[in-house]
Amino acid sequence: MLRIITTCLLLVFSLTSVSSEKVYLSSLEWPPYSGEQLPEGGASIAIAKKAFEVMGYELEVSFYPWSRAVHKAKDPRSRYAGYFPEYYSSELEADFYFSDVIGSGPLGLIENVDQPISWDAISDLSKYSVGVVRDYVNTKAFDQAVKRGDQEVQEVTSDKQNIFKVAGGRLPLAIIDHYVFDYLMSTDISLANYKDRVQLNGKLLEDKLLFVCFKRNKQGSELQKIFNEGLSQLDVDQLMQSYFEALGVKPQ
Repeated sequence: MLRIITTCLLLVFSLTSVSSEKVYLSSLEWPPYSGEQLPEGGASIAIAKKAFEVMGYELEVSFYPWSRAVHKAKDPRSRYAGYFPEYYSSELEADFYFSDVIGSGPLGLIENVDQPISWDAISDLSKYSVGVVRDYVNTKAFDQAVKRGDQEVQEVTSDKQNIFKVAGGRLPLAIIDHYVFDYLMSTDISLANYKDRVQLNGKLLEDKLLFVCFKRNKQGSELQKIFNEGLSQLDVDQLMQSYFEALGVKPQ
């Protein structure tokens, strides 16, 4: 009997330990996907938390400027097991394992209402200086054009800065996620006077998939598997759409 009781207690302790285990990831202010003041931390954060939760883990997310969020996740001395949400890039695989897909978002361009731009191929954009957020992955074709020196870009530290620059005529185009643009234009008071000056370009760059990046080490590999198993039990697309609908966010 004592052996049975001891075994039961050990089992309970084991289950309690798993359920209370925390995972730390870094992220950025990128509403409606992620943001400290958003319900559940944003759509991507809510999905990631749920995926870990069904596996008995608690996810804690810290928010930083993007470059710092990536740096902290990459630092082997930090407590962060990774960062998100991120677009896929083969270059990042040297340092991180990519999770399965946690959602997607339409990546496009914003333009000045008075100066709409027509284009068909990425090479058509080379005649313009395009606004980008520093250290963001964009599309493979666009980023390669930048590396080759075929595409001029102007770097800023936030999507909001690009909206100001395009609205003020200081940039002809800037790359931005459609949901991010809609959310910022609908909720940010400082952008209220620019609603009639900037719009989404009619052509989409790409429907981008979103991922969690886990450190390329033993812990990261284990957490990637645990996370993917939890994620497989969720309807990710439905969860994301429901979140956006609750916020009243929709691409224009």
